[in-house]
Amino acid sequence: MFDPNDPLFWILVSFVVFVAVAIYYRVPSLVGKLLDDRADAIRLELDEARKLREEAQALLGDYQRKAREAENEAKSIVEQAKVEAEALAADARKALVETLERRSKLAEEKISRAEAQALSEVRSAAVETAIAAAQEILKARAAGATGETLVTSSINDLRGKLN
Repeated sequence: MFDPNDPLFWILVSFVVFVAVAIYYRVPSLVGKLLDDRADAIRLELDEARKLREEAQALLGDYQRKAREAENEAKSIVEQAKVEAEALAADARKALVETLERRSKLAEEKISRAEAQALSEVRSAAVETAIAAAQEILKARAAGATGETLVTSSINDLRGKLN
C-alpha cells in the first residue's frame, strides 16, 4: 500500500508535512485574520463611500437650491430693471414735454416782444412821418408873422417845461 518508490506516496508525505507546517505556524488563523482585516477594510471603505455619497447628494441638493435662488434673484433683478427703465423713460418723456413747453413759452414771449418792438418801431416811424408832414404843412401854411409867433410861444412853452 505505501510504496516508497511510488511518487504518490511522496506527494502524500509532502502534503501532510505542508499541512503540519501550516498548522504549526498558524497559517489558517493568519489567513482568517487577513481575510477578516480585508473584510473590515472593505466595510470601512463602503461606509466611507456611503458617507461621501450622502455628502455629495446633500451638496447637490444645496447647489440645486442655490441655483434656483440665483435664478429667482436674477428674475427679480430683471423685473426691477424693467420697472426702473420704465420709470426713467416716463421721467424722460415728462422732462421732454416740460422742456418743449418751456421752449414754446420762451418762443411765444420772444415773438410777442418782437411784435411789441415792431409795433413800437412802426408807431415811432408813423410819429416821425406825421411830425415831418406836420412840419412841412406848418411851414407851408404858417409863413411870416404867424409862424414867428408860434415859434416864439413854443420856445417859451418849452423853457417852462424844461425848468
